[in-house]
Amino acid sequence: MLSSRALAAALLVGASHLLAAQGAPAPSRADSLRALRVLRRAPIMDGHNDLPWRIREDTLHPMNVEAYDLRGRAPGMTDLRRLKQGHVGAQFWSVYIPGERGDAAYRANGAVTSTPGYARVQLEQIDIARRTIARYPALAWTPTAAEVRASMRRGRIASLLGLEGGHAIENSLAALRQYHALGVRYMTLTHNVTLDWADAALDSAKHGGLTPFGRDVVREMNRLGMLVDLSHVSPATMSAALDVTTAPVIFSHSGARALVDSPRNVPDSILARLPRNGGVVMVPFVTAFVSRAVKANGDTLQAFIEASLRRHGADSAAVRAEIAAWRRAHPTPAATITDVADHIDHVRRVAGVDHVGIGSDFDGITENVVGLEDVSTFPALFAELARRGWSDADLAKLSSGNILRVLERAERK
Repeated sequence: MLSSRALAAALLVGASHLLAAQGAPAPSRADSLRALRVLRRAPIMDGHNDLPWRIREDTLHPMNVEAYDLRGRAPGMTDLRRLKQGHVGAQFWSVYIPGERGDAAYRANGAVTSTPGYARVQLEQIDIARRTIARYPALAWTPTAAEVRASMRRGRIASLLGLEGGHAIENSLAALRQYHALGVRYMTLTHNVTLDWADAALDSAKHGGLTPFGRDVVREMNRLGMLVDLSHVSPATMSAALDVTTAPVIFSHSGARALVDSPRNVPDSILARLPRNGGVVMVPFVTAFVSRAVKANGDTLQAFIEASLRRHGADSAAVRAEIAAWRRAHPTPAATITDVADHIDHVRRVAGVDHVGIGSDFDGITENVVGLEDVSTFPALFAELARRGWSDADLAKLSSGNILRVLERAERK
């Protein structure tokens, strides 16, 4: 059996071949070995992995932590062996729930139920995550930065929770406090739906950012030591939160809007405010966020779908046939490691090297960046950045140094 180092080195060689095939300069063996050396000393602290949701939605055994075994090759993008191969030392496990009422996710033991309040589903997701962490000795429950650092030194994978979507608090600061007590260490203020107190990036703006209650949410998160996550929110909400917060913010999985004009990415005007705030943008591996070509293809498809619906009305079979034909004629372009590295470089250029991190969104994505298919592949990205001239010290900041600093500052309240 190959050692984890040999497996990682082989992975980097494969990634280099992919880059060469795409016409991009490939990292040298020295770049790859340097990336591995840095990651052995400063492992990845990934800002966003949706494994709890993947377990909930598993086709064969929904919501069954015991059946979804991480000791072998798991069906998704995450398992223990691949986490080690990827030099992941710490993980924010996302405890996401949909913000749209009536979603099929509201079910218990595989059966669709009457729609509960958000809180019940949120508690179920926290339960899935906590039981998963407790099940495996390779994972360690580490709700503080000091415990994360200690776990990394012991070679275990430090585990924290990130709550994706402020709809889960149901307009209650008391609920927010209880989620913190259960181990939630960041909350994304919105998901895709504008709330009674905060505007979302992918929904209509109703408040010009945050309402007075929304500002109270940010203040209470500061008091608790919970990170304010501004992925998914509108630019006005980003700006309002930066006006209010006394602690560094994070963007747990967002790219640079100057490179790809997605509403989910961060404008340069906000990036320029991060040095004063101290926060960090954690760049994702979401193809439509990092690749202009993928984003353009998706926009064109959406326009075609809307036109097809207008043409055919209730004839859903005709609509499906037209969409299938369009997809065959217009295959989705490939997003690449170089696209992701470009976003990381852009955040570094505008905000500074102290304000960038990694937020993969593994197990929350359906299409992969070529060369970044699962949690084993992080070293390939670091080899590309080494090729671009990143120093060992700056690579270590990207991998985990920056987000640990932010977490420590938030804990000091």
